[in-house]
Amino acid sequence: MTTPFALDAEQRAWCAELRGLAAERLRPLAGQGRPGKVNRPLVAALGELGLLARLFPADAPVRAMDLCLLRESLARECTEAETALALQGLGAYPVVQSGTAAQRSRWLPEVVAGRAVAAFALSEPEAGSDAAALRLRAEPDGRGWRLSGGKTWISNAPEADFCTVFARTGEAPGARGVTAFLLPGDRAGLSGTPLDMLSPHPIGSLDFDAVPVGPDDVLGEVGGGFRVAMRTLDLFRPSVGAFAVGMARSALAAAVDHAGRRQAFGGPLKDLQAVSHQLAEMATRTEAAALLVYAAASAYDAGEPGIAGRAAMAKLLATETAQYVVDAAVQIHGARALQRGHLLEHLYREVRAPRVYEGATEVQRTIIAKELYR
Repeated sequence: MTTPFALDAEQRAWCAELRGLAAERLRPLAGQGRPGKVNRPLVAALGELGLLARLFPADAPVRAMDLCLLRESLARECTEAETALALQGLGAYPVVQSGTAAQRSRWLPEVVAGRAVAAFALSEPEAGSDAAALRLRAEPDGRGWRLSGGKTWISNAPEADFCTVFARTGEAPGARGVTAFLLPGDRAGLSGTPLDMLSPHPIGSLDFDAVPVGPDDVLGEVGGGFRVAMRTLDLFRPSVGAFAVGMARSALAAAVDHAGRRQAFGGPLKDLQAVSHQLAEMATRTEAAALLVYAAASAYDAGEPGIAGRAAMAKLLATETAQYVVDAAVQIHGARALQRGHLLEHLYREVRAPRVYEGATEVQRTIIAKELYR
């Protein structure tokens, strides 16, 4: 499969349609949400508009390119809608990839309709980027286990209707001995606490007090949970880059518009070489990041080797680029961009987290370096 260096007409039209839906239908719902809480009307709208169905097609796995275009397009107009869609994908995709027929039939129709909210419970206080160091214990109990411990920085926790949970069922170190479980949010012994974050998304901690799980709750194979997690992250890492590209494009457009209208020193800001060169640098870096994201997504869809390294490169460059572009856009706007409610104030808070979650920038560099010597 040839790596695309430009989107075709059909893809461009679909992206334009997505941006229109985000601006006209989703952004008003996002504005009505409560900070730090799951916005269920927004999730329901993602289902009603068919966007979750594009994320979970009935006849085949989602294409990484489609996922990236969804996330980039929504992010340009409504980061809350983008995040709600991405979290549904991250929490439910292990069910698509590794779930039994009963697990898929129970939860996936509800997710696609926007009625069930999903969570991906991997991170722990001492196991963030080093996911293989997780400590949540699954103690044998008859035919099943009891989960004891905690998870933190879990999106949609503690409000999710179901969670993909990773726990240690064996004594083997590192990635070995980890099992994935599918738990309903109301399982006995499971509780949680919301966390107040820089950008007010629904994120919280989960507490497991001897939570019972059985063979029917296992996702994939006992001891094979780390593979379940990594297969999901390999798909979603390039799309984190797409989210970042969407934010960079939004910030760039705002900066170009402002520099063309704002009068200073006898003319528009864009006529100042310092500003025009800054805009040129922002545009070039954004386009380079987008191309790397599209290349990684195309490689994933084509089944090419070295996916982990290419996904890491896409996430690394795109998230670092978005941070730079948003910061530069704030500088061009000046103090007005720091006012609460300004688009760039919003993006400035939103853009920081993607450099940390699903593997921090430093972890992506480690992955890339390992791939070089594989």
